[in-house]
Amino acid sequence: MKIQYTTETPRKIRDYSEVEVKLGPNEVEDIAEIFSTPLSGTYNWDYTIQDNRIAKLYELGKKLNWNVSLDIDWDRPLVVSDEIPAVFWDEYPPYKQLNDDEKREFFRHRGASQLSQFLHGEQGALNLSASLCHILKDQGAQEYAANQAREEARHVTGFAKYINSRWGKPLPVGQTLGDLLSELVNAPEVYKKIVGMQILVEGLAMGAFATIYQHSYDPVLVKLMQLVMTDEAFHHKFGKIWADKTIPKLDENEQNIIEDWAANCFQILLFNLVNPEQKKIIYDQFGLDWKQVLDELHDIITDDDRRERMRESTDIFRVLVKTLFKAGIITDRTKDFYSVYVDLDELKEEGDRMVGDDIADEGLEFLKEINFRDMRRNIAAE
Repeated sequence: MKIQYTTETPRKIRDYSEVEVKLGPNEVEDIAEIFSTPLSGTYNWDYTIQDNRIAKLYELGKKLNWNVSLDIDWDRPLVVSDEIPAVFWDEYPPYKQLNDDEKREFFRHRGASQLSQFLHGEQGALNLSASLCHILKDQGAQEYAANQAREEARHVTGFAKYINSRWGKPLPVGQTLGDLLSELVNAPEVYKKIVGMQILVEGLAMGAFATIYQHSYDPVLVKLMQLVMTDEAFHHKFGKIWADKTIPKLDENEQNIIEDWAANCFQILLFNLVNPEQKKIIYDQFGLDWKQVLDELHDIITDDDRRERMRESTDIFRVLVKTLFKAGIITDRTKDFYSVYVDLDELKEEGDRMVGDDIADEGLEFLKEINFRDMRRNIAAE
């Protein structure tokens, strides 16, 4: 069997609707693409615990476990709302010509696209956390990265199962997310991997997951979000611990490199993640020109609008700025750039609690309950 090698993010989605059919060599070649990463491995012969905070996260991750197949009731029926969400371009003529059923179907497809991007992001996180096992020098951090890889695999399984049960198959990865994941997974620099994934992407995900948890009508999706967020809260804390330990020890030039790179990533995500071009496959299906929709957005949305939206604590980009700010990756050098959108003095007053922490705490209580239940069953069985 030939293996297809690629230097870019795999983006093609192949539909094999008949699950019972065994995939042959040609099909496997279509869906499996191989990429190389420029990483060297690290052995650490000192097995003493260097950071008790990371060790605690590792132990909690082992104790508070959950199973995609057993701890979510996948048989619960999908609850569908008849509500048609308001969008910025309600007056865009081709959109106005859609009837109500078509508009609902349009937003159903947009939801499928959003969940698909979560799925692709989790696969990127899986690859990245696995690569951290090779390059982190602290043995405790290596152990935590290995445990995170297991948890990211669980998220991939959960999102894939949900998408397959609700929509049949995922949609392709968007250009912006795909390019960022490729950069992070292939980066030889540890800071890009930790700041990029553990702080930027995980922070963005926490905001997006919290929004879905609060507004979704589907009980299956709500439970999946809660459990995933419980894991992600630990991953985010791991990134924060690394930043607290590492960034103050860097020289000025190294700090500037990390700070500038993070600001550039934020700008790319802010202006491109919700760009209609990322969902052009959906717009085409409904006779909507994504370029015209983009023009409508440019006419409607200004920096003042973005700033107003980011006053909401659940706005994903406000969460992202707070994450960087609390990690010490926004300083006097770059604060003016972020201040265009977010009042940093307000963030100072908010404390360290992040959006989604309350949801993650509820998830922890659920995990304590089910793990204690399973422990009692095992004792009874003995």
